[in-house]
Amino acid sequence: MAAPRVVLLLSGKRKSGKDFVAEELRSRLGPDVCTILRLSGPLKEQYAKEHGLDFQRLLDASTYKETFRQDMIRWGEEKRRTDPGFFCRAAVEGALQPVWVVSDTRRLSDVEWFRDAYGDVVQTVRVVAAEETRKRRNWVFVTVGARGFGSRPRARGVRS
Repeated sequence: MAAPRVVLLLSGKRKSGKDFVAEELRSRLGPDVCTILRLSGPLKEQYAKEHGLDFQRLLDASTYKETFRQDMIRWGEEKRRTDPGFFCRAAVEGALQPVWVVSDTRRLSDVEWFRDAYGDVVQTVRVVAAEETRKRRNWVFVTVGARGFGSRPRARGVRS
């Protein structure tokens, strides 16, 4: 695997447009230059294997995925506690293009892993959308436990 020349780590709230920005970058640069990496893909794939679930259905925005969301988050956090780079290593496996766009950076530990692994070529980008825009994209605020913020843990310390 060739080392990337640029690694863009996108972060942002749910329905803020991270995937749109990633796709737009790949479209403008071309798929031979730019690849989109998703940390949630390896997480969902491994979770599906270990729990006997349908991996493809965990990838879409379905009630099937929502049924398992909280347990998947808990399970992913346990995996990260034992090996912080587990999902990052899986996401970059086989990436050959010189520009990598990670469309779902949610944790400071992910940023730290990429910075440790790839150094100065790593840049963080925060994607922001107004709450009204996010609502038009079918986002609904859900309180999680005592944390008191949106529908899943956000990337603390991840700033553009």
